[in-house]
Amino acid sequence: MNVQDLEQTFRWFGPNDPVTLAAISQTGATGIVTALHDVEAGEVWQPQAIAQRKALIKNAGLRWSVVESVNVHESIKIASPLRDGYIDKYIKTLQNLGKAGIKTVCYNFMPVLDWTRTHLDYRLPNNASALRYHAPAVAAFDLYILEREAAFTEFTHEQQQAAKAYLDGLTADDREVIVRTILAGLPGTDKVYTIPEFKEYLKKYALTDTATLKANLSYFLQAVMPHAEQAGIKLCIHPDDPPFPILGLPRVVSTEDDLRDVVNAYPSPNNGITFCTGSLGARAGNDLPGMIERLGTHIHFLHLRNVRREADGSFYEDDHLSGNTDMFKVMQAVIREQFVRANDGREDVAIPMRPDHGHKILDDFRYDTYPGYSIIGRLKGLAELRGLEMGIKRSIL
Repeated sequence: MNVQDLEQTFRWFGPNDPVTLAAISQTGATGIVTALHDVEAGEVWQPQAIAQRKALIKNAGLRWSVVESVNVHESIKIASPLRDGYIDKYIKTLQNLGKAGIKTVCYNFMPVLDWTRTHLDYRLPNNASALRYHAPAVAAFDLYILEREAAFTEFTHEQQQAAKAYLDGLTADDREVIVRTILAGLPGTDKVYTIPEFKEYLKKYALTDTATLKANLSYFLQAVMPHAEQAGIKLCIHPDDPPFPILGLPRVVSTEDDLRDVVNAYPSPNNGITFCTGSLGARAGNDLPGMIERLGTHIHFLHLRNVRREADGSFYEDDHLSGNTDMFKVMQAVIREQFVRANDGREDVAIPMRPDHGHKILDDFRYDTYPGYSIIGRLKGLAELRGLEMGIKRSIL
């Protein structure tokens, strides 16, 4: 049986992205993953703005395949008295997207910060530039810059020593870069929290532990999913990045059990997962091919990238086919899921896939792109993934 190829997509941050739609069209990708990044989290995406963005993409010969992301307001995550109002706005946005024919929406439930890194220009042996999460740098920030009191009970004596040694080796400019990098806001924006602003968020989360955050996620899904179903929208949650608690903030989408809790919170074909091999791969205990085999029916969107883990909890973005994740086995598991869907007569066999977080290589250094979203580095990743998919499918047909 022949099955459709995965839908090859590319993330685009809108008209101000140095990576243009014309350039993306030359990569072989046919789908665009984007959002209205200028709309504040929690506010309604208006039909006219959605239509304008969709037309811009269509006129470039591409399709708006996935929204990434409709961001969840912090009031929903901490269950403030304002949360039901923000849930109503979220529902309205989903309804507007559904009417516009955009049917897959990625979101996350990470408190305050989106994905967190410490270095945005980590040089590999070939001088390519990668993203890096350096555990001693995060500990140094938490202990000695943020000065979070509880951190001294959370880090071991050895971790505290390593953090202090790292901090002592930084210049004043180096410290500022670390602070700005860790406290960067949402992708597609230039927002960077100040230390006082971030401390205020920590106060708001003081009563929100892991169990509470998970309950608040369940509340959100039970409220939103019936309307998503009516709008024909598939919601797919993105895993935590990194997939463990940092800076005193809880994480609830880091393991297979967490993902199972998400889909069980509101059982529906529309309630699903963005399977990010980079985020999940940063946690050594996660069996990614096995997770796809067991939870594959719920996967609506694929982020394919690779990380190289280090003994102290650090990691950096490796080549797409290198790193600690066996991308061959991951792709095998994805293709098996495609065959299951084809046999079951499902319409979503061509799962949207994008190469995530490419290195900066070659002429990428000439452009001030969003961290991780250079064009040539991602093109290299897409070509590798495309070839891997074809090779596996040809070997079994």
